Formats: sequence, structure tokens, C-alpha cells
Amino acid sequence: MKKNLFTNLLLAATLSIGALTGCAGSSTATATDSASNVENASAQASESSDSASLETSDKETSDEDKIIRVGATPVPHAEILDNIVKEILAQDGWTLETVIFQDYVLPNTSLEAEELDANYFQTLAYMNGQNEESGLHLTAVTGVHIEPMGIYSQKFTSIEEIPDGAEIGVPNGPDNEDRALDLLVQKGLLVSTGNFKTDDNYTEKSLTEDKEANPHGYVITALDPASLPLSLPDLDAAVINGNYALEAELPSTYPALEIEEFDNETSIKRTNFLVVKEGNENSEKTTALINALQSDKVKEYIEETYKGAVIPSFIDPQ
Repeated sequence: MKKNLFTNLLLAATLSIGALTGCAGSSTATATDSASNVENASAQASESSDSASLETSDKETSDEDKIIRVGATPVPHAEILDNIVKEILAQDGWTLETVIFQDYVLPNTSLEAEELDANYFQTLAYMNGQNEESGLHLTAVTGVHIEPMGIYSQKFTSIEEIPDGAEIGVPNGPDNEDRALDLLVQKGLLVSTGNFKTDDNYTEKSLTEDKEANPHGYVITALDPASLPLSLPDLDAAVINGNYALEAELPSTYPALEIEEFDNETSIKRTNFLVVKEGNENSEKTTALINALQSDKVKEYIEETYKGAVIPSFIDPQ
């Protein structure tokens, strides 16, 4: 009886230990499976997040690639870009951002720094001068328009009325001033420009006193191009760049007494070009801009809006 009792107690103890061992084993397996599931879920979430991030990044890159930033002066360049070119580009999925500048220097330095994709405001002569003087690397890709310089006055309605000794303002700067003096010669106010283009010591004062070149004794005064419309009340007449005349609404309030005339050579010299940094002449953005700017819609807009104060000139740079 004692032996049987001992045997039964031993068997019961063994079964009890086995049961406890089995529970522990089962608990460990469940924890391992749970940890594995958490790791898998975390990995899947991470992959999903990475995928979403890549998709967002790709979309942002794609959107950025479809933005074209063009620097321009306000009138007529920015008007042409915003009022007609933007719409044309949008039809092909492009977004045009026009960056407006009030001077002629920053649009070029900003393009050189690749803050812009292109600019649109200048002639070939000005661009070439900036490249040489400032070490820039810019190139013209297509002509868009000409802004004829005009002789304006608030005191007289024809050039014949301008009296001897009258003060005539011209824009300063080599290209603009040469162009203005050529217009005065073209319209008979000056006989010639004297030695202005060949002698560094020959100034506006020299031209004023040169009786052979300036028989009427006009006082030639060089001023900043943008300030000429504001100075017009104090002058007898002034030769003013087309864009500044348009900004001041001179064509509608004090129409030009005379404007420039152009042959093939002067058309190339006076055309305002779309300009890019060297190496981008054939880029997708440049091609899209050229196609839009040379469209019939732009030609019609220029002719209907500016009534001769701006003339289409879709020519290639030479």
C-alpha cells in the first residue's frame, strides 16, 4: 500500500511538472509569433511610407520640371508673357512664372545664376555688351518684337515746331544713346552725330556745341531711360524707348512726333530677343517658349494691343 501510494504520488508530480513545462513552451511560441507579426507590420508600413514619399517626391519633381521662369520688364514684355504666352504654354502642360524687373541689369545676372530659365527684354547689342563687361554667358534664341524709339513732346505737336536751342533728352548708355541720336539724324533734327561714336572725349556737350552736326543748337541732355517720361514736362522733347513710353501711356496721351524706321540691318539690331544661358538653347523649356512666342496668337496680340508702338519681329539672331 505504501509502495503504491509512493508510486502514485511520483506519477502525479511528474505529470504536474510536464504540464507546467508545456504551458511555458506554449507561451514562448505565442510571444515569438506576436513579435514576428509586429516586425512584419512595421516593415510593410515602412515600405508603404517610403513608396508614398517617393511618389510625392516624383510628383514634386515633375511639377517643378513643368514650370518655366522668365524674367521681363513690365511693358510690353511681361504683358505679352502674362496675357497671351502663359495661356498658350498651359495648353501643353507648362506653367509660366513671369518675374518682373524694373532695371536692365538684374534680369541678366539672375539668368546667369540660373534663377531663371530665360529672360525677355533686350537687344543683341545690349546682351553682347553685358556678356563682355560682366563675364556673362548668355545667348539669344529668337526675336519677338521691336519697340520703335519715338520723339515725344508735351509742348509741341510736330518736330517742325521745335525751336532752335530747344532742350532734347536722350537715354544714356552706349546703345540707347547711339540709337536716339541716329533717330534725330534720321528725322532731320541733327545733320550727323558728329564724333560721338568715334571719339571718347566727344560728349553730349560737344554735340550741343558742334554747329556742323547740330546747326539748330539743340541742347542734348542724356538721362536714365526710365526717367525720361517723368522729365518730359521739363524738356522741349525727348527720345524715349518704346517700353518706357508705353508704361507712361505716352502713345495715348502725347503721341510720338516721329518713330524709328527700320531696314533689315536695323531690324536685327532693334529686335528684343528671348535670351537663355549658354547650353540651354535646345532645352525642352526653351523650345516650348520659342514656339509660344512665335505663334500667330502673339503676333495678333501685339498688333491689336500696341497699335504700332510695338512691332512683331520673329527673326533668328545673327
